[in-house]
Order: sequence, then structure tokens, then C-alpha cells
Amino acid sequence: MTTKRIDREVETRDKSERLQQWAPAELLPEPVKVPGYKYHWVRISTLGAADPRNLSAKLREKWEPVPMEEQPEMQLLIDPNSRFKDNIEIGGLLLCKTPEEFVEQRNNFYAKQTDAQAEAVDNNLMRQSDARMPLFSERKSSSSFGK
Repeated sequence: MTTKRIDREVETRDKSERLQQWAPAELLPEPVKVPGYKYHWVRISTLGAADPRNLSAKLREKWEPVPMEEQPEMQLLIDPNSRFKDNIEIGGLLLCKTPEEFVEQRNNFYAKQTDAQAEAVDNNLMRQSDARMPLFSERKSSSSFGK
């Protein structure tokens, strides 16, 4: 007597599946990425007080507010009393975007500035160094086995 077997594709494992775990909601939703652009949440107010200086600085750095039409899935999350009616503002933060080239240029600018500052500190220390008592000494160590 043969028994008819059920195909694996039809068989379900409801009882052996793990229950989904609860996780806290994200504070800021992740926008849908458009190729060629980077996104950033820009502070426009703190504790209800406007921060025009920060917004102005970011706009001069070529960050532009993202229109609501570009991210329609965020429409339900928007504050109805927002100053930026056509843009995405959540909790005093405005979603902005800029071309990736600008972000790379900005990162390179600050990397050069950091390198220049580190080199200045090193040069200042080396100027104070004395050959009889060096601040830095290059030491090399080696290890060998079986001698």
C-alpha cells in the first residue's frame, strides 16, 4: 500500500516559524534613495525655537529641501503645522538632498583640513624635540624562532 506524500512547496511550517520580535520604531524614517543623491536631516528648530542660522548654512552648502512629491510614503508622518508645507519636516528636522559629488568634495575638504592640522601639530612637536632626548623614537622590533 502506498501513501501519497505532500509536495514540500505546498507544506507549510506555521508552528515551527519564529514569532516576530517587537522592535522600537525608528526616530527618523529612511528616505527612498534616488541614485546620485545623498540625504540628510537638517535641524530647523530646537524645542520649538527656529534655527535659521543652521538652515541657512546648509542651504549655502547646496543642500536642498526634498519636495513631498519625491517621497510620497512619508506623507502620513508630516507635521500639519509645519512651516515647510511642500517639504518633509519631522520633529524640527527637514529632509534635504544634495548631489553625491558635493558630499565627496566636502569630505575631501575636511580631510585635507584635518591632515594639515595634524601635520602642524607634528611639526610643532618635532621643533621642540632634542636629539639627546627625542620625543619620538622610531623603534623596530623583530622576532625570530629557533635560535
